Amino acid sequence: MSSALKDRIQTDLNHARKGRDKLRTLVLSTLLADIKNKEIDARGDVDDEGVVQVVSKAIKQRRDASEQMRSAGRGELADQEDAQAEVLSEYLPEGMSEDEVRAIIREIIDSGVDQMGPLMGQVMPRIRGRFDGKEANRIVREELGS
Repeated sequence: MSSALKDRIQTDLNHARKGRDKLRTLVLSTLLADIKNKEIDARGDVDDEGVVQVVSKAIKQRRDASEQMRSAGRGELADQEDAQAEVLSEYLPEGMSEDEVRAIIREIIDSGVDQMGPLMGQVMPRIRGRFDGKEANRIVREELGS
């Protein structure tokens, strides 16, 4: 089963190459290589959810790199990383608000889960690719009162 999202990324890469868009070409070709590596690890095609995981990880890497560049006084490199993260974010599902995530967390707590680890284990699959994990962790801590 092929991923529709992966096909869209490949099509967008072809358009970027034809349009000589260096940034998009670099970002999308790197992303497709990362997806291919995940497929090799999984020993088969990945579905849209797997592609979203790869995209989320790539965005997190770019944002972390951007923070490091800014703290080292390399604003122009940080801007490049931010631009790459922006291109990647086009391939994520629509984001969730903090209120929506908080409602999911409360729902899970109401079902009897009151420990950080198990709670995050149930929250992350429901928000992956649509909300930042660090922010979700912060909200879980607030809701648990830790």
